[in-house]
Amino acid sequence: MTEEELKNLQKAARKARRIATEKAGELHDLVEDRLPAAYEEIPDIAKQTYDSCKAWADAEAAYQAAESGAAGER
Repeated sequence: MTEEELKNLQKAARKARRIATEKAGELHDLVEDRLPAAYEEIPDIAKQTYDSCKAWADAEAAYQAAESGAAGER
């Protein structure tokens, strides 16, 4: 794997983490500020949060695997 490819994986993992953090913030705001009146929003926001956290975990795992592989090649 090239250094450029490794950097792209790292960038993707960082972007996915940022998105997951934003979604977690939205879920937190729902719980703290708008419940119980906005209870119907729970499934949608929870699903978005779960999906974005899963995307981050997958991107981070791909980056870590590539980084470990690249370290072994050196």
